[in-house]
Amino acid sequence: MIVVHLISAGASKQTRSIEGKPGDSLMQAAMAADVAGIEADCGGLISCGTCHVYVQEPFASQLPPADADETAMLEFTASPRRPESRLSCQIVLSEALDGLTVELPESQH
Repeated sequence: MIVVHLISAGASKQTRSIEGKPGDSLMQAAMAADVAGIEADCGGLISCGTCHVYVQEPFASQLPPADADETAMLEFTASPRRPESRLSCQIVLSEALDGLTVELPESQH
């Protein structure tokens, strides 16, 4: 199993660790763990932007670049886009991402 650390938005910045299976998306793992802050309204079809996360280093630079569809959808996220912004539905979990840390945005809507 791949361990992922999710940092909540807001002043408290609480960290919750979840597990996901290799090959699953971060969004799938978060939904299975009932993570508040990842809505995933479209179910991973890159058509809503409600699974937006901020990927922390060193993992942000290890991910493959966002494709054109993800890049376009990141322009419509409710919380501001930052250089480390990604859609969690496009992050495929692998052993190389064990320990991945992401920050959740203030809002998905």
